[in-house]
Amino acid sequence: MSSFDLNAGATAPLSNEIDLMDLPVEGALPPELDGILVRNGPNPLRGRFEGNDVLSWWPQPAMLHAIEFREGRAASYRNRWARTRIWASEHAPHLAADLPDTNPNVNVLRHAGETLALAEGGAPLAMTPGLDFLGTSRRHPGLAGGMTAHPKVDPVTGELMSFRSHWEQPWLRYGVADADGQPVLDQLIDMPAPSMMHDMAITGRYSILLDLNVAYDFSMLSRGYRMPLRWHDERQSRLGVIARLGGPIRWFEVAPCFILHVVNAYDLDATTLVLDVVRYPEYLRVSRSGAGFEENPLGALWRYVIDLARGEVSERQWDEAGIELPRINEGRTGRSYRYAYAVQQPSNVEMRGVVRYDLENGPTQQYRVPPGDQNSEPVFVPRPGARDEDDGWVLACVYRQASDTSDVVVLDGRDLDAGPLATVRLPHRIPAGFHGAWLPRGDETG
Repeated sequence: MSSFDLNAGATAPLSNEIDLMDLPVEGALPPELDGILVRNGPNPLRGRFEGNDVLSWWPQPAMLHAIEFREGRAASYRNRWARTRIWASEHAPHLAADLPDTNPNVNVLRHAGETLALAEGGAPLAMTPGLDFLGTSRRHPGLAGGMTAHPKVDPVTGELMSFRSHWEQPWLRYGVADADGQPVLDQLIDMPAPSMMHDMAITGRYSILLDLNVAYDFSMLSRGYRMPLRWHDERQSRLGVIARLGGPIRWFEVAPCFILHVVNAYDLDATTLVLDVVRYPEYLRVSRSGAGFEENPLGALWRYVIDLARGEVSERQWDEAGIELPRINEGRTGRSYRYAYAVQQPSNVEMRGVVRYDLENGPTQQYRVPPGDQNSEPVFVPRPGARDEDDGWVLACVYRQASDTSDVVVLDGRDLDAGPLATVRLPHRIPAGFHGAWLPRGDETG
């Protein structure tokens, strides 16, 4: 696995919390862009990483960043460490006992009128869009025991589908909450061993879980690894299909692989499901010397077609380019769709550029980012009242190496090739992180 200096460039953490007002903008921000872009990611409490690989980066304390758009202005920026016991251990030990014991450094979700910062397997943390933290979730009692950082919300029913994958028994639970956040289903799924599951997919009728070749090896802890995860040749990769509201799960074997992130899935017909993912042929393979990992290959866009009637899966690579952090218009989650957006990955140490896939007609569009600069996940924001799937904007944070600062670029979702409609200039960097969300003004209910 590539090793690089986490304390320099795009990944370098911040050492303080900042509030800024009325940020400078080049170009013209669409006046309909009314809400807050929130980004999440790991940021050590003392502003410095220990170690220089992915497993030194992933588990660090959560820091969130919020950029507010209002009336054609970039009205404010704010960053805050999530107020958890981890944060209190360094900044407010007297508060530790009263704060949630979780590290929600991966994602952001709005559901049932509540905004949540999400952890990998831990309990979500309630917060306001402006990054005031409210403690444990008040509207999702079924999530208190922890959940995936990549649940899926059905845009038609409002249901929330999730799972909890754990290294201790029970190894896997699948759950559903209704549109108000109340638990509808909590089902134990029998597994032969614990598995590293990061994401899932839904269709209009099913949920799809991913049991793949990366799993736990606790002997790694005694050999100096920070996290006991590695590639296992002896495991069989498989996709699990379960009816939305529970029942028997059907497993479908696929070629060895690892999938960090799902693009989308949908019902092609009554017995056929389509699943699009970013697929790795292998991931976190321990080197032959046993010291560290081999370099990961790049992930690429793949499509699986699951034939429930025949019990078969077809697999094909859609594109050869290295990509990660895929996003869609979330109004199409679990439904047929045409467009996907992703970060381009020229190498293992670069996330540079945004690509748009047209999955019906084939051509791609690109927003190109110069060498040395890096960018975050592209977040799609639909235009209010839009009828077309790609009628909206793509927002991405871009680190500028020369100035050691970040921009937020606003791209036309229909024309990435045209470059930014507007660029918000920040006087400091937003470190490379994981995921985020667009929070329209007025959707939260307190």
